[in-house]
Amino acid sequence: MSDLTPFSYLTAPNAPLYRAVMAVFVQAKRRFTVHLRPEDVHQDIAGDTYELSSVTDALTSLVEWGNLRADPDTSRVTTVEDFHRARFLYQLTKRGEAVEEALTKYDEALGRRGALQAVALADIATQLRALLELATQADPDHAKVHLLLRGLVDRFTDLASNAQAFMGSLQRTIDLHDADVDAFRAYKDRLIDYLQRFIKDLVSTGSEIARLIESVERAGVARLLDMAARREAEDAAPGGDQNDGEQDGTDPRRRELERGRRLWQDRWDGFLGWFLSQPHHPSQAKLLRAQARAAIPALLQVVATLNERRAGRSDRSADFRDLARWFAQAPSEPDLHRLWRAAFGLSASRHLVAAEDNQVPASTPWPDAPPVEISPRLRKTGSYERRGKPNRVVDRSEQRRYLAELAAREAAETVAARAALTTTRPTRLSDLGELDPAPFKLFLALLGDALAARAPGASTVETTTSDGSLMVVLTVLPDHQRAEIRTPDGVFRGPDHLIEIVDLTEAQPWEASA
Repeated sequence: MSDLTPFSYLTAPNAPLYRAVMAVFVQAKRRFTVHLRPEDVHQDIAGDTYELSSVTDALTSLVEWGNLRADPDTSRVTTVEDFHRARFLYQLTKRGEAVEEALTKYDEALGRRGALQAVALADIATQLRALLELATQADPDHAKVHLLLRGLVDRFTDLASNAQAFMGSLQRTIDLHDADVDAFRAYKDRLIDYLQRFIKDLVSTGSEIARLIESVERAGVARLLDMAARREAEDAAPGGDQNDGEQDGTDPRRRELERGRRLWQDRWDGFLGWFLSQPHHPSQAKLLRAQARAAIPALLQVVATLNERRAGRSDRSADFRDLARWFAQAPSEPDLHRLWRAAFGLSASRHLVAAEDNQVPASTPWPDAPPVEISPRLRKTGSYERRGKPNRVVDRSEQRRYLAELAAREAAETVAARAALTTTRPTRLSDLGELDPAPFKLFLALLGDALAARAPGASTVETTTSDGSLMVVLTVLPDHQRAEIRTPDGVFRGPDHLIEIVDLTEAQPWEASA
């Protein structure tokens, strides 16, 4: 329990005074001030809130708990009386500084809302590209590898912790019940826009990060992790577990190297699990994206709930409680009957009669009313119709086979039409010769797209089909000649142009060489 005495001032009766005194010493340390007198502390606390004697007593208590250290102050001694009077200079101890750092971390963790850092995703992708470049080298610089891995770990840790804190604060926002409707609606609009932008960045940049991770894995990430572990092992100080290693005959530096390798491998495995999904184990990035998407309708539901509360809507149980109170406060029995009819809409009895019979007066008692014959099926099922057996399932395998053959035939015709129209160089329309119906139909579609995309006054236009499979380059010729294309259905005539049709689905020359 003696190790916890520096925390004693947190639960003491004058805890606010002790916190204020310790804050003065922490601020003085940031200004590189070592010693403080009681008068200095009293002045920095903000004056008239506490007396100097109270500050002096607080300093004495903090010295007893181990947060401060007191040294005799002999710099202002001028007489024997001053020498015998207790005067001290106070400074922060290591225990007191550790307590304040722990409290600062605690306060930051409680007040932290976190953020979805799209910039961190871009930084991680940049560092992975640099790491991939080093992984492809035969003998990369160990210092660069270590610094890149350290920066990658720090950026990723910051991203993961901020995302966790943000989603926690977002859930608390969704679960709120007492909030200003207008303020929350304005906040909701900004928050939804923020979530949508992060989801977009997480989809695009996250997929790039996943590809880079796989590339680094193929290039040999174990070699890079080993370099980082070796560089850290060189800075390991003697002592601690290394002494144990000396006793059992193990090289301490080798033990530190093995520990570093395991640590870096665990970090890399956690990094993989965050961005790469495994069978039956979706990645953390995918789960985060799902949580962010689910938060948007949840926020809208919160707004709807707040609007209902502002409109004064109540649930059915509250209505029944009000009605019960009105029944209890009714002055007489006739008033109770009137309230009953008004609340539940019940009136005098209405008799069920056959269509051809006259209506029975409402004043007729039920035993005196004529009976009405009702079908037993209607009484049992509520319907006159008799349900038969369900229709048999129609075997449509023949129709499906026909549709599959039709789709295959159309796909083959499309491939043949593309092969017939694809050119290896710019070609005149008049040189296309004769076209079959399928290639001619595709040609008309390509020609129409190109002519529609040409700007006024432009002599050349380049366009791509909607499916991105073909590119068309159409150029006007200055000789104003006419072109004729023959088909089985007739001859197509028009101004001659220079046309080039490229099939983008085939490998390009530079791709084939790569």
